[in-house]
Amino acid sequence: MAHLRSRRRTALTVPLGIALAASVGFVPGAATAAPNEPPAPVAAAAEDAPVFAYVVNTRADHRTIAYVKRAIARAGGSVVVAHEKIGVIVAHSSDPEFGERMRDVRGVRSAGATHTAPLRAAGTTNDGKAKLLSEADAKSLKRSAAPGAEPMEADQWDLRAIGADKAARVNPGSKKVTVAVIDTGVDDTHPDLAPNFSASQSANCAGGKADTSAGAWRPANKDHYHGTHVAGEIGAARNGVGVAGVAPGVKIAGIKVADPVDELFYPENVVCAFVFAAEHSVEITNNSYYVDPWLYNCKDDPDQKAILDAVNRAQLYAQRKGVLNVASAGNSNHDLGSDAIVDKSSPDDSTPVTRTIDPSECLDVPTQLPGVVTTSATGVKNLKSSYSSYGKGVVDVTAPGGDKYQLPADTPSKNGNILSTMPNGEYGWLRGTSMAAPHAAGVAALLKSTHPKAGPAELQRLLKAQADRMECPSGPYDPDGDGDVDAVCEDGGKGKNGFYGSGLVDALEAVKKK
Repeated sequence: MAHLRSRRRTALTVPLGIALAASVGFVPGAATAAPNEPPAPVAAAAEDAPVFAYVVNTRADHRTIAYVKRAIARAGGSVVVAHEKIGVIVAHSSDPEFGERMRDVRGVRSAGATHTAPLRAAGTTNDGKAKLLSEADAKSLKRSAAPGAEPMEADQWDLRAIGADKAARVNPGSKKVTVAVIDTGVDDTHPDLAPNFSASQSANCAGGKADTSAGAWRPANKDHYHGTHVAGEIGAARNGVGVAGVAPGVKIAGIKVADPVDELFYPENVVCAFVFAAEHSVEITNNSYYVDPWLYNCKDDPDQKAILDAVNRAQLYAQRKGVLNVASAGNSNHDLGSDAIVDKSSPDDSTPVTRTIDPSECLDVPTQLPGVVTTSATGVKNLKSSYSSYGKGVVDVTAPGGDKYQLPADTPSKNGNILSTMPNGEYGWLRGTSMAAPHAAGVAALLKSTHPKAGPAELQRLLKAQADRMECPSGPYDPDGDGDVDAVCEDGGKGKNGFYGSGLVDALEAVKKK
């Protein structure tokens, strides 16, 4: 979502999705240039004219890109960055006809606006707000910690659910493996993250162009805690300080893509992040969000088609460079394998418009893109989390994400959410598919540590093969107990189904050489 999956697919309160650009009235008008010629120069816009961001997707050769850059300038636009290896140009323009003008330029495959509201000076998947761990509770946990365990590990039911506590004794993960957290930023000064953080593989991509200056990857403020929480779930160090990650021995990088004002995950930022990860030796990316402003991007809308094209080019480029991309399934309890879904949240950067979409034609980006590992969420009772989206043939694996209806009986806090790191050295609980994806990414990192020559496709195969099979619920799925069936699990054959895909990721199995 470019919304955090704990809207954003986690427990944060984050925008739920990217909205339909065509419905808000700024869709470009008729083009004035011939298909094989640059657009005729346009009159200079008024200084106070609203500026919109666009992606212009071209053939990936230098000559075509140079030609299109000139066309952008003639059309009154400005180039922010050109990702030449994938043929994606990010541009700004105040001309409401810019996108349509660019679609008529020779060499342009698609072009469209990435926002439905003007840019302002300067989408995650959580389900609810974060709850901080109090100082008193933290001290109590430390006093009662078991020998050899992290001080707060007793509250980490999620690690035990996938055998990550036992896996750490066999192989905590290799320092040669880096997981990049594409998110709201990572506070690398946190004592549980600092030991494993890789500054050289981190950046701020907000705005569409990578900024690698020191600390640029950190969250804009303490309320942008989503990325720091996700990072801890993946790789918090076993250093006797607080919590542990699924893969406490691997490196963590932070690639910030959240807008510093509205915290949305715009397409140009996500494109930048995938390209940056690809070119900085990252092995795995975690994507606990959907690309804003549309929860689903439809192929028959020119703006949304351009977003699909641009982000897909970037993530496929990352795959070709050896990166496995893991994403959260979403927190809307939507059936991504159905014929129709009602989307009431898009666009989320302006005024949402209710629309009915076909999820096979209108995709949740990046989770439904080819080669991406789509992860649903489970709670303490190994039942699909009440908020988690699902879908036969869409969900690849499942992992702990927490659920308010599934509470543990054997932890000090009795909290059914996920405990992890927060900015400023704090800890807190969140729930969402935003939390499930980093568990899967952590297990993938352990697999990469155990099988260093495995590429993205092989890692995904191993992740599915070593998952613990989970059957559809034997009775009606009614997590809130109100008597209504809240979702239907469809069997997919060969041990797969719409709720859990190939099953619950297994960290202990991942570190066993075979």
